[in-house]
Amino acid sequence: MYINSYMRKFIYLFIITFFCFSESYAELVTKINVDGNKRISDATIILFSDVSIDQDLTENDLNEILINLYDTNFFNDVSLLFEKNILSIKVSENPIIQSINIVGVKSKKYLDPLYEIISMKEKSSYVKDFVNSDLFKIRNSLKFAGFYFSKVEVDIKENTNNTIDLIYNIDLGEKALINNINFTGNKIFKDKKLRNVIVSEEKKFWKIISNKKYLNEKQINLDTRLLKNYYLNNGYYDVVIESSSASFVGADMFNLNFNINAGNKYFFNNFDLIIPSDYNKKNFQMIYDKFEKLKGKSYSFNRVKDILDEVDKIALSKQYEFINATLDETLISSNKIDFTVIINESKKFYVNRINIIGNDITNERAIRDMLIVDEGDPFNELLNNKSINNIKSSGLFGKVDFTVKNDEELLKKNIDIKLVEQPTGEISAGAGFGTSGKSFTAGIKEKNFNGNGVGLDTNFTIGTNSIQGAIKFQIPNYKYSDKSLNGDLSRTDADFLSTAGYKNKISRASIGTSFEQRENFYFSPNIILEYEKLETSSTASSNLKKQEGDYYNINFEYGLFYDARDQSYAPTEGYYSNFRQEVPLYSNSYSLVNTYEYKVFNQISEEMIGSISFYAKSINSLGDKDIRVSERINLPGRKLRGFEAGKIGPKDKTDFVGGNYASAVTVATTLPNFLPDLQSIDFGLFIDAGNVWGVDYDSSLDNSSKIRSSTGFTIDWLTPIGPLNFVLSQPITKNSSDVTENFRFDLGTTF
Repeated sequence: MYINSYMRKFIYLFIITFFCFSESYAELVTKINVDGNKRISDATIILFSDVSIDQDLTENDLNEILINLYDTNFFNDVSLLFEKNILSIKVSENPIIQSINIVGVKSKKYLDPLYEIISMKEKSSYVKDFVNSDLFKIRNSLKFAGFYFSKVEVDIKENTNNTIDLIYNIDLGEKALINNINFTGNKIFKDKKLRNVIVSEEKKFWKIISNKKYLNEKQINLDTRLLKNYYLNNGYYDVVIESSSASFVGADMFNLNFNINAGNKYFFNNFDLIIPSDYNKKNFQMIYDKFEKLKGKSYSFNRVKDILDEVDKIALSKQYEFINATLDETLISSNKIDFTVIINESKKFYVNRINIIGNDITNERAIRDMLIVDEGDPFNELLNNKSINNIKSSGLFGKVDFTVKNDEELLKKNIDIKLVEQPTGEISAGAGFGTSGKSFTAGIKEKNFNGNGVGLDTNFTIGTNSIQGAIKFQIPNYKYSDKSLNGDLSRTDADFLSTAGYKNKISRASIGTSFEQRENFYFSPNIILEYEKLETSSTASSNLKKQEGDYYNINFEYGLFYDARDQSYAPTEGYYSNFRQEVPLYSNSYSLVNTYEYKVFNQISEEMIGSISFYAKSINSLGDKDIRVSERINLPGRKLRGFEAGKIGPKDKTDFVGGNYASAVTVATTLPNFLPDLQSIDFGLFIDAGNVWGVDYDSSLDNSSKIRSSTGFTIDWLTPIGPLNFVLSQPITKNSSDVTENFRFDLGTTF
């Protein structure tokens, strides 16, 4: 029977205490003998034992000697004999680990973390208990990565020089797959909406590339956090994800189950701000303004964050470098919350050093770009936490921990940031089929290209009439400017010879930046270089044939975007306003393009969200040349349902040629209480109105007198083969030349 080292310690202590030293005594040590050691010297063992000549030895001292020697992990057996003032120490040394090999795992993605977590290392002493512990760690790590059926065994190869080789043999088995995802409990929202919130997805036979179909604890933990944040941002302050579990259903399949108790929906009631008596309240006016705007609105974690962001801005000012803030939340009824923000002044420390540990791939500079508090700055707990949150939200690290160490004498703090890196690349592919045609897309994304925190996105799309490919990059906080540097290269080949008598090839390159000019107000200027080759066939109109040729453009484009939504995903209230203008710097045919979009959201009732959107776009020639056919404007199909995309407005013989102007208005609402038992289907109502007009080369073709409009019903259905969107619509007003479309569907899926 195997007895571990701790049990042996206890047995030896028991024997020594009750048999060798039945009476309490203390005797001097005059000599120390060491026996059994081959690798470790006598002097080292005596040093480890913490005993010395002329020391008075008691029962407790002998117990301590045993513990000290066992704690070194150098010995598998230790015995003591103390007779006639001579202490005899007999040891049996643990062998040294000469090499450690993990067999059966080839991917560095899984292999490197295994070497990291095991406690046994090369050139250290072999301790059987630690090996058993490492086996447990390896099994748990593989389970965490989705290998629920893995088998792990260890082989010990004994060498002649009292060394051993450790060989961990791993049979990964098949990765566990997700069969079904189930949401139970008082979950309020439909399954379809909750499936869109989480990352995990069910296994389907066409899911060839996706890793989201595999069951792993890390992904489940992420899903749980995403669900909780979704409920918190929709007013459910005391939501509890009561359990997230996986149940085995056979073969390599599991059902993933989330039990949710949403609780009551809460609303902000009263706010209070407590500041030190010598602080000027006027300097905190922005916080008071936030309080006024939020009072009576539904609770949202994002709205609380807005308050803390205002405190952060104050903390960045030199007047309040050393402040901290705490939140006191008080439930005053079943659906109301009082909030108190308490601001106090902290002791004046400065940051001495920031040590970043664990970044084997990511360059330290890329991490420091995310820090708000840096070396030499006043230490502010709020801003330090925001720095840590910036690192966490980058998506580059699986785990981020930090510790702050005080130097009271120098009034300085050292910050240790410990990171665990994670894979940052993603391969995706998808296909779509619908009324407007077929498409196939594929792409590769990397968040941490070359270890510099640079985002890289490559993709291509094959459609019914076109092929498009693009490479995009983004460098955040470029050269410490708090501005991102963005760029892209793209190529589009479109063939409309059979329908409109032309085809074109457009090569495009752009470089620009984007930054928050003011709170929620973003400015994004870009320089665009473009080359187009336009070819026509014998079936093309005479006006179109005149446009055949090569075109070169250098344009300056900028965007002004104001975002006042309560959240970017599934907003319930607020609005956004987006204006873009493209100004020609050099062109074969100068033209000015303006685009404006506005959309406002309003919560009509529980989960019933209404919206009104407005869209307008114009293109005007700045010279004597007509607008090219590829630049002419058509309304996107989603802006005016009930009509075929591109089949309204000016018409040259049999061809719809688009216009110089287009606009559309949509009023829509969700219908959450319509057939509520259908958990995979969402319903909505809409009214669309829009028009396309203006023909610069022949005004007689303009038929803009009619405003096109329609009403209808939308169905979003999460089917077993992917999300399916139906639009049932009925035109209200139209022109006789328009092509109507009462039914439209689009089916898309990812692989």
